[in-house]
Amino acid sequence: MEQEQEYLTFFLNGEEYGVDILCVQEIRVWSSVTELPNKPKYIKGVINLRGIIIPIIDLRQRFGQEPLAYNEQTVTIILRNQNSKKTMAVGIVVDAVSEVYKFDKKSIRTAPSFGNNIDRCFLQGMATIDDKLIILLDSNSLLDQNELYQVDHKDVKSRSPDKTAV
Repeated sequence: MEQEQEYLTFFLNGEEYGVDILCVQEIRVWSSVTELPNKPKYIKGVINLRGIIIPIIDLRQRFGQEPLAYNEQTVTIILRNQNSKKTMAVGIVVDAVSEVYKFDKKSIRTAPSFGNNIDRCFLQGMATIDDKLIILLDSNSLLDQNELYQVDHKDVKSRSPDKTAV
């Protein structure tokens, strides 16, 4: 019996990433957000989605990459956890949505160790399709408040001393 899992793929800085499609609630074109004070740069703000307040995270910035000006291709993928007692939803801003792929779980390879320079907490593994490598993200980590909202020390130092980290 083959165990297959579907992933929605998207682009960030020219690389193709995938998230478990079962965690994707919806895909929205970029729209303005309500900004919050005293937050890390990668948190763009919050939106009210049918009565639920959802934080919006710029995934490029969360991964330490340069931000990109938002345009008509910029989308927000709303992710929601499927297996938790406490419901968590978050929006991730990505450059563009790509496709939906189905991978046999046995074909997903463990991501290599990159030392301390790259945070592997968001990586589930890597998969190949049509000669391209897709980086599969761990949806549970993306929906884990402790991992997602971890403040980068450089971000804290750039703030004035009277403010505290979120």
